[in-house]
Amino acid sequence: MHTLASCLRRLPPSCGPVRLVGVDGHAGSGKSTFTGQLAAALDAPVLHLDDIATHEELFAWTDRLLREVIAPLGRGESAHYRPYDWRTRTFAPARTLPPAPVLLVEGVGAGRRALRPHLGRLLWMEMPREEAWERGRSRDGEEQSAFWAGWMAAEQQHFAADPSRPYADLLVHQRPMGYQVVRGPAGTPGPDHEITDSDESTPLC
Repeated sequence: MHTLASCLRRLPPSCGPVRLVGVDGHAGSGKSTFTGQLAAALDAPVLHLDDIATHEELFAWTDRLLREVIAPLGRGESAHYRPYDWRTRTFAPARTLPPAPVLLVEGVGAGRRALRPHLGRLLWMEMPREEAWERGRSRDGEEQSAFWAGWMAAEQQHFAADPSRPYADLLVHQRPMGYQVVRGPAGTPGPDHEITDSDESTPLC
């Protein structure tokens, strides 16, 4: 994790003075846990897209994110956004995101077309869709089964129209002890973009 963190720190800024790093993947694929560990290694703030999405806008939040977060960061200013409370279905008081050297954007859709020009790197959690969804459903319990039914259809529709994985710079594999990070399909020829092993002699960044 510290090797990856060092790599990301050396990137040129991608959004004003900020090195914006996206962590995308299917719901339930472990994005939040991985991002939390990476944020600790970087001492970097995290924007969780679960705080941006709402029941009414599972994926139609692009304009709000660009306006409230990306635009001010691009000017070197702090961003202010109101996180959504999924239980009360209301917006909480505003939070501040400083224009830190590295800032992580974590969530389904972090690698969407409208955000990629602002990202220094895009990471994709490499886990099959059905496995990730099963993990997510088990985590959230039976009381969230109706929400998951709607979510799975919405996520599938989103990635069909605006896929992230083909543009990922790095793929993150969860292992029994930690993570393996390998080169992603971005810029790699071939229709399937399969990655089978890492090249330890080649810097990831």
